[in-house]
Amino acid sequence: NVGSFSIVGKRRAFNARNSCCLNGSICKTGRKESEDVRDLPFRSRQARIKTRIEGMLILLKYDVNLDDCGIMVLDALIKIKNEIDPTLTFRRSCREGICGSCAMNIGGENTLACIRKIDSDTSKSLKIYPLPHMFVVKDLVPDMNLFYEQYGSIKPWLQRKSAVTLGEKQLYQSVKEREKLDGLYECILCACCSTSCPSYWWNADKYLGPAVLMQAYRWIIDSRDDYAMERLHRMHDSYSAFKCHTIMNCTKTCPKNLNPAKAIGEIKSLLTGMRTKPAPEPAKF
Repeated sequence: NVGSFSIVGKRRAFNARNSCCLNGSICKTGRKESEDVRDLPFRSRQARIKTRIEGMLILLKYDVNLDDCGIMVLDALIKIKNEIDPTLTFRRSCREGICGSCAMNIGGENTLACIRKIDSDTSKSLKIYPLPHMFVVKDLVPDMNLFYEQYGSIKPWLQRKSAVTLGEKQLYQSVKEREKLDGLYECILCACCSTSCPSYWWNADKYLGPAVLMQAYRWIIDSRDDYAMERLHRMHDSYSAFKCHTIMNCTKTCPKNLNPAKAIGEIKSLLTGMRTKPAPEPAKF
């Protein structure tokens, strides 16, 4: 029982944005940049983008004996790297859908290789691409620098206006307040949702994207956080949140079955004054 895997890999000296949509086609309009600007801040990189477009990505084809291979796509990738092509490069860690490292586009869908089963129909080659519209470091490894910069920009930690000595006391929540965080805190920052969003593809330097916005709402709605207004003020422009056009790709592709679009809708309601953050319910003991 042999399965065929077609992997788009980057093996040249130049960087490139890859798939421009979720059907696996190669991006012919995406921006390109050279290796020597990879470590520059995002806005600086944009000023030094190269225009060379030929020969950026190549198609790598592998045949794998599935009889002595695990059932997940990641198992096949590890087998390819160990036994066929040691130069094949991809990220992976937990192998349990927890860390988000192995996010990639498999069969036209952004997902995690460790939880995506190998198709039982081996008559067709399974196509595997890096996450769409991100700069590629090598093979299936996207450059996540901008994504993490945006995540850091929302200050994803609890902020208090009253001084609290570390270790002095716990900040309690009622059960009802704690339940508001369900469906938000489970995000593993794999970027499957953000890289499936057309608005993020073309406005990544201004639009925060579904993953970061959902995390922003997680802190905005937290009853223990005192900086909801400041967090909202940071997004009070035409791009940060309002570039979401409710396409719903993010919710469809999330490997944790979360709903980033709903969180973005809640942020929009707060930004437009349609609703306000309710006063926290006191914890009872």
